[in-house]
Amino acid sequence: MKDQTEELIKNTAKKMFFGEGKFNATTQEIADEAKVNRTLINYYFRSRNNLFEIVFDEAMKQEHEKSESILYSNVSFKEKISNYIDYTLNVATEYPYLEIYLVTQINQGCKYKDNDQMDEITAFIDKELKNEISNGTMSPITTFQFILNLASLVSFPASMRPIFQESFKMDNKQYNKLLSERKEVIINTLFK
Repeated sequence: MKDQTEELIKNTAKKMFFGEGKFNATTQEIADEAKVNRTLINYYFRSRNNLFEIVFDEAMKQEHEKSESILYSNVSFKEKISNYIDYTLNVATEYPYLEIYLVTQINQGCKYKDNDQMDEITAFIDKELKNEISNGTMSPITTFQFILNLASLVSFPASMRPIFQESFKMDNKQYNKLLSERKEVIINTLFK
């Protein structure tokens, strides 16, 4: 029961923080939404800020692990990119404010991934990218430009969602449909 209640509180907080953009939700609001007593939040997490930090850290750990499992999987580079786009857009649909929060944290000095790990990932992508270019399935591009293109094409529509959604006069369902169409657009942009 203890673990279930703790998970319920974390999942509720994650939904409120990153799904609804309620970054300033109080412990009482989280407790009301989770249908638990507010003292349980303090019991398990000591404070709202600690709960927020735990939820964010777990979300980043999950993102990192999933991204690495996709990158190092035994499928073609194009399939890896396709799977990464699927995963990222699904997360962006479920938690539309996670990207926004991530960007604000990085701008405030939060370290997203350690440099050694990023060097390893970049080297791996470089090798795969060079194979694709030599096979003629991609136009010549540097690894850094490829990573910037991929990140921009996937993340920008998610991080700018509130502005685009209002400007395009779209409800959540319409914008989610637009995001789901991104995969094909991105793949066709990156690959021949």
